[in-house]
Amino acid sequence: MKFFKTPFFVPWLFPKRKWGFYLIENAVFLTFDDGPHPDITPWVLDELAKNNIKATFFCVGENVQKYPQIYNRILEEGHRVGNHSMRHENSSKTNFKEYIGSYEEANKLIDSDLYRPPYGRLSLTKQNRILKDKKIIMWTWLSYDFDLTVSPDLILIKAQTQIKKGNILVLHDNPKITERIKIILPQLISILQKKGFDFKRID
Repeated sequence: MKFFKTPFFVPWLFPKRKWGFYLIENAVFLTFDDGPHPDITPWVLDELAKNNIKATFFCVGENVQKYPQIYNRILEEGHRVGNHSMRHENSSKTNFKEYIGSYEEANKLIDSDLYRPPYGRLSLTKQNRILKDKKIIMWTWLSYDFDLTVSPDLILIKAQTQIKKGNILVLHDNPKITERIKIILPQLISILQKKGFDFKRID
């Protein structure tokens, strides 16, 4: 079963992580994971600029290192960035020393007080270490744009019925889903605009 909407009990289990911003009236928070990448991030930035939207990009350190000009464009256009590890390690498959080493390596490239764990997985010991430096940003609504078994039509139906004010939304600027995100993002923006939402970056 795929949970687009984060089950209500998950934030209760992990209260030190941020799951939404419900006191900000009529706002939703677009976030993008895994970039920057020349195959898709510039297109995403163009689409956001066209709609006067600011978003938050959780960047992988290796990609920042490879494509610094795109990373700089994200910042220059007024978006926010966050650390998404150096090499997109899975906490469940990576020991403490290696995982925190990746986190700290990415810190040298990504100037931010925000962190999002790849795959949404993070042990409590790693969480407690990272919380000394940063806020851990999770999400309220996962788009499944990366999952080829989920049709764009279904994603957009779920967006129409499930997304509420204060929600943090996850999409990806990952080159593996370039064609899918080009279908999903413009229609998602249109749906949310018709619902009267403002778009905010995470500050």
